[in-house]
Amino acid sequence: MSTSQGPGSGLAAPLNFGRIGAYFGLAVLGALTGVAGALIQPAWFPGGLILALAASAGVFLGGRVAMGGALGVGAPAAGWLISVMFLTATRPEGDFVFGAGTGSYLFLLGGMIVAVICATLAKLPQAPGGSARPGK
Repeated sequence: MSTSQGPGSGLAAPLNFGRIGAYFGLAVLGALTGVAGALIQPAWFPGGLILALAASAGVFLGGRVAMGGALGVGAPAAGWLISVMFLTATRPEGDFVFGAGTGSYLFLLGGMIVAVICATLAKLPQAPGGSARPGK
């Protein structure tokens, strides 16, 4: 009796270079969102902060939907966190992007909270799979 098992899943799955490229692209998109949010949130304080957090939530949730799981949130969240932490570091000249105001702390903590919320959402509802196109 021979049992044939298909390819593994998770860490046992074979490498898929398209998927690796998609995760890399999501990380770059998360980094760009972090930089844009860092620049926009102090410009228009209450509205800029809300816009920056909404953009972050869109990238995180979009990564989850595109990749089909919570790991899709990890790549853009890692890119976002790396870029934001890089922008909080001071330079030898004393310049830095983030000020010591309430808005920058809300952006840092809010972005991390949004990433955790997007990663821990329940499974997204799937439409019933039929052979016909929807609406037919």
